[in-house]
Parts: sequence; C-alpha cells; structure tokens
Amino acid sequence: MPDFEEGGAREVTLKINGDDFRILVEPRENLREVLHDRLGFTGTKEMCDRGACGSCTVIMDGRPVVSCMMLAVEAGGHDIETVEDIERKQHPLIETYADHNAMQCGYCTPGFVVTAKALLDRNPDPDEEAIKSALEGNICRCGTYPAHIWAIQAAANRLKTREA
Repeated sequence: MPDFEEGGAREVTLKINGDDFRILVEPRENLREVLHDRLGFTGTKEMCDRGACGSCTVIMDGRPVVSCMMLAVEAGGHDIETVEDIERKQHPLIETYADHNAMQCGYCTPGFVVTAKALLDRNPDPDEEAIKSALEGNICRCGTYPAHIWAIQAAANRLKTREA
C-alpha cells in the first residue's frame, strides 16, 4: 500500500472497464465511494457499507470483490469491471435477469449480476449448488433468490449457444 503523508491524498490509477482513471484519493476512501460518488459508476451500490450484502460487488482481476471493504489506494494497478461494462458488452445476464424477473426493486441486482458474471467467467456451466455458493454473499431484501438461479442458468446456456 502507498505511504501517505499525514492526511494527504495519493494519486492512483484505477483501470476500470478497460480505461485508466488517474485520481487523487484520501487514505480512508473505499473503492465503492470512489467508483460511485467520484467517478459516476452508479451501478456500484451502497446498502450495508459493511461487506455483508454484495450490492457493491465489482470484478477485480477476475474475482468478485465487495468494493466497500477495499481501500481505493489498494485497487491501483488492478483490472476492475463494473456492471456498466457488463451491460455495455451486452452480456446475456442482463437480458436473462429481466426475462426471469430476477429483481423487484432492482437495488441489489447489479451486485448479483457482477457476481454471476465472475462465476460464469470461471465456470461456464455451473450447477445449482455452484450458483448458490457463488451468490451466498449477496442479499436480496425482496427475496427473488430462485429467479437468480434460473437467470444464471439461462445466461450460461446462451453463452454456450454463442460459442457453438
């Protein structure tokens, strides 16, 4: 981690969705604050601010990370992917989440989609238990849990069809 002078900000370069962002961050700022509040990646939500709900999940170097539990200075030099990039690339998860009504209020949905994308990147054909295990850090207050499983399975099938 970079050394800070007392109370001083440090410039870091964050690689987000393939683009570099040079930004001054305070030593206390977490990655979620910087992504959402300062850089405008509003899909990265704050619900618990304690790392317990998954709504602020991003993919960092291929793994899902709750961004409220990581200092922004620690994210420098890592590849970060947000839900905005997943949508921009038209990943099947976006459509299958809508098709299977895997949301009600939608607040938790970006975190679920990001977590699901990380799962499908490492396991293109997950069974129900693998999906449940991957999603266990995400909370949905509306209770749409079964629909998340169906949406992820449908997205996996669409990805297989694309590759064929």
